[in-house]
Amino acid sequence: MGWSDLFFPDNPKRREQLICKAQEFKDLMKSNFYATNQLIDVMNKHLGCSFQHIELDNCATLQENCNVMIECMHKIQAVVEKIDKELKEKLEPTLYEKLLSLSLTPEDFQVVSKVLEVVCGLATLASTTVIGLLIDKGIILAKITSKFVKIGAGTLACIGLGVVFLGIDMIVDAILGSIERDRLEKALKEYDEALNEFEPASLEYQHSITYVQIKIEEMYK
Repeated sequence: MGWSDLFFPDNPKRREQLICKAQEFKDLMKSNFYATNQLIDVMNKHLGCSFQHIELDNCATLQENCNVMIECMHKIQAVVEKIDKELKEKLEPTLYEKLLSLSLTPEDFQVVSKVLEVVCGLATLASTTVIGLLIDKGIILAKITSKFVKIGAGTLACIGLGVVFLGIDMIVDAILGSIERDRLEKALKEYDEALNEFEPASLEYQHSITYVQIKIEEMYK
């Protein structure tokens, strides 16, 4: 036990809380990468895309991992926006709205499928559903991307966030005996603020991708 712990006996508890929050943040990042790879699989299969899976690098910095996610999401958004633009131009407004609400009649589908085949090279019920859902949920894709941009830029960074992918031992080394109560409390507060922003956006993003997968599975039952 260091001198800091003698004078501030709650410091070990605060360090443990910081480590737990670092792990919580790391788990969210892993879940987002996993969800993105699921989205990639769906887009590759049903929209004729050729995206590569992304991997979380535990030896890289937080910013480097954020940049991997940001780059991938920008590519996904670019494809969705391109298809969306062409569909808007080629479909009647009422038909376009039906596509987004997944309320196409068989006759409507015939019209949409012809346009989608020109745009994507595919015209199945699944591909129509996928692009309709992705366009409708575009704001969720944008939201999670903005959170990664904010975190990667260091806007939410504290000492724990800065070393979150460099191992718990390094977090302990960074704070043991060198950070007194005030700095530990500040780090915990910053972590709480980061998680309060990042967690709901992450869960919404993950749930949306699960929803897309469920909708596709329903078609093949």
